[in-house]
Amino acid sequence: KPGNVGRDHDYPDTTFEHFLASAIGAYPALEQAARSRSGVGALIHASARESLQWQRGGNTHFGAFVLLIPLLMAAGSGTPVSTIVENTTARDAAQFYRAFSIANVRVDSVPEIDLEDPDSIDRILEEDIKLFDLMKLSADHDLIANEWVCGFERTFQCAEMIAEKADRMSINDAIVFTFLQMLAETPDTFIQTKFGKEKSIEVSKHASEILTGNRDLDAIKSRIHEFDRRLIHERINPGSTADIIIGGLFVALVRGLVV
Repeated sequence: KPGNVGRDHDYPDTTFEHFLASAIGAYPALEQAARSRSGVGALIHASARESLQWQRGGNTHFGAFVLLIPLLMAAGSGTPVSTIVENTTARDAAQFYRAFSIANVRVDSVPEIDLEDPDSIDRILEEDIKLFDLMKLSADHDLIANEWVCGFERTFQCAEMIAEKADRMSINDAIVFTFLQMLAETPDTFIQTKFGKEKSIEVSKHASEILTGNRDLDAIKSRIHEFDRRLIHERINPGSTADIIIGGLFVALVRGLVV
């Protein structure tokens, strides 16, 4: 996926192996989520904590955990994922704050509550601010929060796109093509947080230009590699889009996709 750490390249402080170790290390918390109906915040916190214990590359999967935990709970219990997230509590929000703190996540601040303020956790509990309510505060400028508030719409769309493409190309190519389409459709909010809205729109336009008139990935692979090199050189990582790809791939697998 252009701009992301992958098999072909690392970032100076974060490598492909860090991502592998993070995913493996978080497995117990992810498995527990599939057996649970509540405790979203504690499970996000456990995932982040376990992820960081097994690698030194910092935050690798936090946004993915925020999507995957409720999706796993929904898949395991048969409860709609929208119900899972809407029923979160202030205790979930407090645990999310703790997870956010240990993962050292970069986000745009909102005036209502400051996730970088240590006193916020007391306010969350005192004012009974639910985790779903926290997500609503950020939904207009954070793709992951927007997924929570909008019923994981992009995640499910992503799952359908991956599954459809996997019938006619390799799973890797299906993921890359879907990633580019998702990035072209919606500017990445992780890029926006680090580099500003103008840069996030510029990156989306570039992805759209690569895809224009092309349904054959082989025909545009050289342009994709060039796009990837440019993003890596500028340290521009479409991380929110990558997180949605992870969520979408999980949904596709649950629905029967065979890799």
